[in-house]
Amino acid sequence: MLLHRVVEVLSNEYISFVVIGASAMAAHGVSRSTIDIDLLTLDPRALKTATWSCLISQGFDVDIRHGDAEDPLRGVVRFESPGQRPIDLIVGHGGWQTLIIERPESAIFEGLELPVAGKADLILLKLYAGGPQDLWDIRQLLDSEGSETLRLEVERALQEAPPSLRTIWSKVAH
Repeated sequence: MLLHRVVEVLSNEYISFVVIGASAMAAHGVSRSTIDIDLLTLDPRALKTATWSCLISQGFDVDIRHGDAEDPLRGVVRFESPGQRPIDLIVGHGGWQTLIIERPESAIFEGLELPVAGKADLILLKLYAGGPQDLWDIRQLLDSEGSETLRLEVERALQEAPPSLRTIWSKVAH
Protein backbone atom coordinates (compact mmCIF):
# COMPACT_ATOMS: atom_id res chain seq x y z
CA MET A 1 0.00 0.00 0.00
CA LEU A 2 1.26 3.44 -0.93
CA LEU A 3 0.55 5.06 2.44
CA HIS A 4 2.43 2.27 4.23
CA ARG A 5 5.47 2.74 1.99
CA VAL A 6 5.53 6.54 2.35
CA VAL A 7 5.20 6.29 6.14
CA GLU A 8 7.93 3.64 6.20
CA VAL A 9 10.35 5.98 4.40
CA LEU A 10 9.42 8.91 6.65
CA SER A 11 10.01 6.73 9.72
CA ASN A 12 13.30 5.29 8.44
CA GLU A 13 14.56 8.81 7.66
CA TYR A 14 13.32 10.18 11.02
CA ILE A 15 11.17 12.75 9.23
CA SER A 16 8.37 13.91 11.54
CA PHE A 17 4.95 14.51 9.99
CA VAL A 18 1.25 14.79 10.76
CA VAL A 19 -1.89 13.99 8.80
CA ILE A 20 -3.75 17.15 7.80
CA GLY A 21 -6.55 18.07 5.37
CA ALA A 22 -9.75 16.11 4.87
CA SER A 23 -8.25 12.93 6.34
CA ALA A 24 -7.50 14.77 9.59
CA MET A 25 -10.98 16.29 9.49
CA ALA A 26 -12.43 12.77 9.25
CA ALA A 27 -10.31 11.68 12.22
CA HIS A 28 -12.00 14.50 14.16
CA GLY A 29 -15.48 13.42 13.08
CA VAL A 30 -16.04 15.82 10.17
CA SER A 31 -16.64 13.94 6.95
CA ARG A 32 -15.67 15.58 3.68
CA SER A 33 -15.08 13.97 0.32
CA THR A 34 -11.46 13.76 -0.76
CA ILE A 35 -9.38 11.58 -2.99
CA ASP A 36 -5.91 12.14 -1.58
CA ILE A 37 -4.27 11.99 1.82
CA ASP A 38 -2.45 15.13 2.95
CA LEU A 39 0.58 15.02 5.23
CA LEU A 40 2.62 17.92 6.63
CA THR A 41 6.32 17.91 7.42
CA LEU A 42 8.84 20.68 7.96
CA ASP A 43 11.89 18.61 7.07
CA PRO A 44 13.52 19.82 3.83
CA ARG A 45 14.97 16.33 3.24
CA ALA A 46 11.47 15.39 2.07
CA LEU A 47 12.16 17.43 -1.08
CA LYS A 48 15.27 15.45 -2.02
CA THR A 49 14.98 12.78 -4.70
CA ALA A 50 17.41 10.58 -2.75
CA THR A 51 14.93 10.35 0.13
CA TRP A 52 12.39 8.67 -2.16
CA SER A 53 14.76 6.68 -4.40
CA CYS A 54 13.55 3.34 -3.01
CA LEU A 55 9.93 4.20 -3.89
CA ILE A 56 10.92 5.44 -7.34
CA SER A 57 12.89 2.24 -8.01
CA GLN A 58 9.81 0.21 -7.00
CA GLY A 59 7.71 1.97 -9.65
CA PHE A 60 5.83 4.48 -7.50
CA ASP A 61 5.27 7.90 -9.07
CA VAL A 62 7.02 10.58 -7.00
CA ASP A 63 6.64 14.19 -8.16
CA ILE A 64 8.73 16.69 -6.17
CA ARG A 65 7.71 20.33 -6.58
CA HIS A 66 9.76 23.07 -4.92
CA GLY A 67 8.16 26.34 -3.85
CA ASP A 68 9.72 29.62 -4.90
CA ALA A 69 10.77 32.53 -2.68
CA GLU A 70 7.21 33.89 -2.61
CA ASP A 71 5.57 30.54 -1.85
CA PRO A 72 4.33 29.93 1.71
CA LEU A 73 5.50 26.31 1.35
CA ARG A 74 8.94 24.85 0.74
CA GLY A 75 7.28 22.45 -1.64
CA VAL A 76 5.01 19.45 -2.14
CA VAL A 77 5.80 15.82 -2.89
CA ARG A 78 3.01 13.95 -4.69
CA PHE A 79 2.95 10.15 -4.52
CA GLU A 80 0.80 8.07 -6.86
CA SER A 81 0.32 4.41 -7.64
CA PRO A 82 -2.50 2.81 -9.68
CA GLY A 83 -5.45 1.82 -7.51
CA GLN A 84 -4.14 3.70 -4.46
CA ARG A 85 -5.18 6.98 -2.90
CA PRO A 86 -2.66 9.67 -3.90
CA ILE A 87 -0.64 11.29 -1.12
CA ASP A 88 0.48 14.91 -0.94
CA LEU A 89 3.34 15.57 1.46
CA ILE A 90 3.31 19.32 2.09
CA VAL A 91 6.68 20.67 3.22
CA GLY A 92 6.23 23.79 5.35
CA HIS A 93 8.78 26.35 6.48
CA GLY A 94 8.73 25.83 10.22
CA GLY A 95 8.24 28.56 12.80
CA TRP A 96 4.73 28.32 14.21
CA GLN A 97 4.08 25.13 12.22
CA THR A 98 6.71 23.34 14.32
CA LEU A 99 4.26 23.18 17.21
CA ILE A 100 1.72 21.38 15.01
CA ILE A 101 4.25 18.61 14.38
CA GLU A 102 5.24 18.50 18.07
CA ARG A 103 1.74 18.09 19.57
CA PRO A 104 -0.13 15.59 17.40
CA GLU A 105 -3.03 13.39 18.28
CA SER A 106 -3.26 9.94 16.71
CA ALA A 107 -5.69 8.05 14.52
CA ILE A 108 -5.77 4.87 12.46
CA PHE A 109 -5.46 5.17 8.67
CA GLU A 110 -5.31 2.06 6.49
CA GLY A 111 -4.35 0.02 9.56
CA LEU A 112 -1.55 2.39 10.62
CA GLU A 113 -1.58 4.52 13.75
CA LEU A 114 -0.47 7.93 12.51
CA PRO A 115 0.08 11.36 14.05
CA VAL A 116 -2.78 13.74 13.22
CA ALA A 117 -2.97 17.49 13.61
CA GLY A 118 -5.27 18.38 16.51
CA LYS A 119 -8.48 20.31 15.84
CA ALA A 120 -7.05 23.68 16.90
CA ASP A 121 -3.91 23.15 14.83
CA LEU A 122 -6.00 22.06 11.87
CA ILE A 123 -7.94 25.31 12.17
CA LEU A 124 -4.66 27.27 12.16
CA LEU A 125 -3.60 25.50 8.97
CA LYS A 126 -7.00 26.19 7.42
CA LEU A 127 -6.74 29.88 8.38
CA TYR A 128 -3.28 29.95 6.79
CA ALA A 129 -4.55 28.38 3.55
CA GLY A 130 -7.55 30.73 3.57
CA GLY A 131 -9.57 29.29 0.68
CA PRO A 132 -13.37 28.95 0.62
CA GLN A 133 -13.18 25.19 1.32
CA ASP A 134 -10.83 25.89 4.24
CA LEU A 135 -13.27 28.37 5.78
CA TRP A 136 -16.10 25.83 5.38
CA ASP A 137 -13.89 23.24 7.10
CA ILE A 138 -13.28 25.63 10.01
CA ARG A 139 -17.02 26.13 10.46
CA GLN A 140 -17.57 22.36 10.48
CA LEU A 141 -14.90 21.88 13.14
CA LEU A 142 -16.36 24.71 15.23
CA ASP A 143 -19.85 23.21 14.95
CA SER A 144 -18.61 19.95 16.46
CA GLU A 145 -18.97 18.94 20.08
CA GLY A 146 -16.87 20.97 22.54
CA SER A 147 -16.67 24.05 20.33
CA GLU A 148 -16.17 26.50 23.22
CA THR A 149 -13.13 24.56 24.41
CA LEU A 150 -11.91 24.38 20.82
CA ARG A 151 -12.27 28.15 20.42
CA LEU A 152 -10.12 28.68 23.52
CA GLU A 153 -7.50 26.24 22.20
CA VAL A 154 -7.40 28.12 18.89
CA GLU A 155 -7.04 31.46 20.72
CA ARG A 156 -4.05 30.05 22.65
CA ALA A 157 -2.48 28.52 19.54
CA LEU A 158 -2.87 31.79 17.62
CA GLN A 159 -0.36 33.41 19.99
CA GLU A 160 2.37 31.43 18.18
CA ALA A 161 0.99 32.04 14.67
CA PRO A 162 1.41 34.94 12.23
CA PRO A 163 -0.74 38.01 13.08
CA SER A 164 -2.62 37.69 9.79
CA LEU A 165 -4.21 34.47 11.08
CA ARG A 166 -5.62 36.32 14.10
CA THR A 167 -7.29 38.81 11.77
CA ILE A 168 -8.92 36.05 9.73
CA TRP A 169 -9.90 34.19 12.91
CA SER A 170 -11.67 37.26 14.31
CA LYS A 171 -13.89 37.30 11.20
CA VAL A 172 -14.54 33.54 11.11
CA ALA A 173 -14.97 32.73 14.80
CA HIS A 174 -17.87 34.99 15.61
